[in-house]
Amino acid sequence: MTQKIKALVVDDSAVVRNLLTEILEADSSIEVVGAAGDPYKAVKKIKKFNPDVITLDVEMPKMSGLQFLQKLMTTYPLPVVMISSLTKQGSSETIKALEYGAVDFVAKSNLHKEQSKKKFATEVVRKVKLAAGVRVKKLKKNLKRSRSSQSQKKSQPQTKFNNKYVIGIGASTGGVKALKNLIPNFPANCPGIVIVQHMPKEFTKSFAKTLDNVAQVKVKEAAAGDKIKPGQALLAPGDEHVKINKKGSSYYVSLDKGAKVSHQRPAVDVTFSSLAQTVERNTVGVLLTGMGEDGAQGLKEIKDAGGYTIAESEKTATIFGMPKKAINIGATNKVLPLSKIPNQVISIIK
Repeated sequence: MTQKIKALVVDDSAVVRNLLTEILEADSSIEVVGAAGDPYKAVKKIKKFNPDVITLDVEMPKMSGLQFLQKLMTTYPLPVVMISSLTKQGSSETIKALEYGAVDFVAKSNLHKEQSKKKFATEVVRKVKLAAGVRVKKLKKNLKRSRSSQSQKKSQPQTKFNNKYVIGIGASTGGVKALKNLIPNFPANCPGIVIVQHMPKEFTKSFAKTLDNVAQVKVKEAAAGDKIKPGQALLAPGDEHVKINKKGSSYYVSLDKGAKVSHQRPAVDVTFSSLAQTVERNTVGVLLTGMGEDGAQGLKEIKDAGGYTIAESEKTATIFGMPKKAINIGATNKVLPLSKIPNQVISIIK
């Protein structure tokens, strides 16, 4: 008999605690071993029950969810799924939580509506199962890597690049932390970058600002008609696919709300496929951590078009699903740990 996933629910609202407990226990593979209304009670229950995964509210009394997460990851690292509000403050704090070591998050919205409640329930169960599969050893390594990386803009030597290139980067679960470590390593004058990170629309603007604060290139949420240019990274907005169009010798992005691809919008495959068709051999495609298959086929198209492709290795990927699929279908020129990807990209675009 397969052992159940032990979950601990931490939320200051009794209503939400009960709802989350009900949602999780409706799945036969999950057992809620306890619930806590504040971080201090949570610590006692962590020691008592040794859960496999924790759901944690971003906004908590006595000690904020962020403060608790930081302390937890320092002393007793565990896979954590944040439960976030859709407010501006909620989105910025959720981005910080993912930087601090949370595996993923679920946004709560209109839980009094049955349709929203069902969607929330499906997402909670899926992400708790996903988080429970993340090895604590890898969490510790990734946390150590994040701490050793600078929190301010890095200074990289200026070099000459072939500005015909466009760099495409795709990521999902674990991508916030990975991108925050990756993007600062690109010099201020490097060719244009297009990033697709699976994330709801309420969070992408906040995440773009987070990256912009640490990067040498300018990072902004992509808008329709934005030119892809040296020294700038465009982040796909939530709920919209990003495609690349060519006008003259320049490239521009367009946005559309077409059908989801691999259950995602924005989808990495849509952007990578567009790069393969438009930028062709002058594309460098990078596929990072994430669950599922999104990006693998698009990366293969880039490689087949003569572009250069890289997948993050299992050594550093929080979730190896997307890179593994790319490797399995022969979509990669190189498989590298996160720290070695920037130099490889830079060597290609010189």
